[in-house]
Amino acid sequence: MESVVSELEGTLLKDYDPFSYFMLVAFEASGLIRFALLLILWPLIQLLNMFGMRDTGLKVMIFVAVAGVSKSEIESVARAVLPKFYMDDLDMDAWKVFSSYDKRVVVTKTPRVMVERFVKEHLRADEVIGSELSFNRFGLATGLVQGDSINTISERVAKIFNNEVPTLGMARHSTTSSSSYDSFSQLCKEQIQPPFKTNQKYNHHPELLRPHPVIFHDGRLVKRPTPATSLLILLWIPLGILLAIIRIMVGSILPFWAIPHISRLFGGKVIVKGKPPHPPSGGNSGVLFVCTHRTLMDPVVLSSVLQRKIPAVTYSISRLSEILSPIPTVRLTRTRHVDAEKIKRELSKGDLVVCPEGTTCREPFLLRFSALFAELTDRIVPVAMNYRVGFFHATTARGWKGLDPIFFFMNPRPVYEVTFLNELPVEATCSAGKSPHDVANYVQRILGATLGFECTNFTRKDKYRVLAGNDGSVSCTSLVDRMMKVVSTFKPFLQ
Repeated sequence: MESVVSELEGTLLKDYDPFSYFMLVAFEASGLIRFALLLILWPLIQLLNMFGMRDTGLKVMIFVAVAGVSKSEIESVARAVLPKFYMDDLDMDAWKVFSSYDKRVVVTKTPRVMVERFVKEHLRADEVIGSELSFNRFGLATGLVQGDSINTISERVAKIFNNEVPTLGMARHSTTSSSSYDSFSQLCKEQIQPPFKTNQKYNHHPELLRPHPVIFHDGRLVKRPTPATSLLILLWIPLGILLAIIRIMVGSILPFWAIPHISRLFGGKVIVKGKPPHPPSGGNSGVLFVCTHRTLMDPVVLSSVLQRKIPAVTYSISRLSEILSPIPTVRLTRTRHVDAEKIKRELSKGDLVVCPEGTTCREPFLLRFSALFAELTDRIVPVAMNYRVGFFHATTARGWKGLDPIFFFMNPRPVYEVTFLNELPVEATCSAGKSPHDVANYVQRILGATLGFECTNFTRKDKYRVLAGNDGSVSCTSLVDRMMKVVSTFKPFLQ
């Protein structure tokens, strides 16, 4: 059996410095104060690296990033946040070599818990060798690593292979020549170093061309927090909060026809394509706008483009978001016949907005469309919604959704794209004998083609199982539970 052992940082990943990933753990698992503290210590860490004390610098990063953080919170960040940033930094040439072997082992000096999910699920690795975090009896990280796990990589590699010789070792030159690190690659029959060139020699399984994509991810930060980006984020946050308050206040006061024009003065931009339908007249029923779901701002932006308040169907948005919403909201129950009656009643009054995916997706994928909307009306107008932000994501699965609009408006230049497609012809609706599922799948396909997104069969439950470890169901909770949720969400700003 052909086998490969590869270093993660600087080999499978382009960046050899894990600092930005510890910054992500500090921000998402603990808060802004720990995030700032780790950034302040960055010059010291670099100084240690310059004097050949890389292991000491790594231990400083580990301690500051995770000391006092619960094991479950670290695992949550590793599951929901880190894979997206690891994937963005993946060296595809290194991946092609790595994936062409039967048995694949990844070596990292960072804590194993941070990388294991990514390398096993997305890079198809069989084993991960890394440092092991130490936890106290309350399940909180001490900030230390167990024993001498940083410096025993070679022994652990040999143990995994039962003293057999791995076929190929992939590692940086600086690692293989380090006197303080008994290199694992010396155990292998052959060693190669970056940059990698794929050829027939390393192409044992040519069908493995790409790693498993990251479809779902969480966390508030859009960009990987390198030292420069982290400093920029810290300097921007006070201005961003002030800008968000001003934008929300202005948007709640001005009439809808003025919002697209005024938003430009505050850095926002809305790009409109296609021709929107006219408002309903006489006794005609309203149009059902079927939108892709990117953020909770989708129906608000749509209403501002149409210059009239159109009610939106919702399920799991927070009460605060409902209070701040400048448009009417119709809260669904996920009980099919009850929700159907609500939607029919609203359509009899006028236009309505629905997002049949049931939840947001940040990546260029569309989740499976619920077929309920297709059963209730034949007047369907698909609308392709997309957005771009620079600093903060406006969606969350792990945190409090009440802060979603705040984070959206904290971005310096948020951009929304709204593309109106033609109203579905009668022959493409249920009136022509089409099944609701066929109609829903057809709408999903044309919206996906418009945006250049890939259609999937994933659902809301799939997303929340990956990101939050539950099925995304909304249930009544006690006041104490709600308060704990609020406090945990404010951690990036309070701790």
